[in-house]
Amino acid sequence: MNSLAGSQPDPYFDDLYRDLILDHYRLPRNNRVLDAPDADLTQFNPVCGDEIRLTARIRNGAIEEIAFVGQGCSISQSSASMMTEAMRGRSIEDAHALAHNFRAMILGEDVDEMAMGDLMSLQGTSRYPTRVKCAVLAWDTLQKALGGASGREDVGSSDPDSAG
Repeated sequence: MNSLAGSQPDPYFDDLYRDLILDHYRLPRNNRVLDAPDADLTQFNPVCGDEIRLTARIRNGAIEEIAFVGQGCSISQSSASMMTEAMRGRSIEDAHALAHNFRAMILGEDVDEMAMGDLMSLQGTSRYPTRVKCAVLAWDTLQKALGGASGREDVGSSDPDSAG
């Protein structure tokens, strides 16, 4: 259960989380295009201009390697960086489950904080509905890429599960 739900934000944790987000934005992890990926998908949010290209190699039903390139705000880019770290080595099933839990957290639902780890730093995004799409862009891209999609897609208001 989310112990932060319904409580006042803690300035100490807000500062730590802000630092973590900025670190991933300034020094993104896995920021490249993989050679010969099994999954390759680019998505664009026309509302704010965020763009993510995700590439991944899948071996034996698991994400062997994952990387991204993109442009956009600190939330979208740091979320993509954190996502690549969280996904490496996960089974496809576990990757979808974590993506589902991440979206739930961003939408303000209770999640297991220990299971989310550093991803909790993006939880505060739920207080800013216009930033929700920024936070989930990479995660939505991942789920579609793992589903076999390829090419470029715009993430617009037609997605009933999207907020913001």
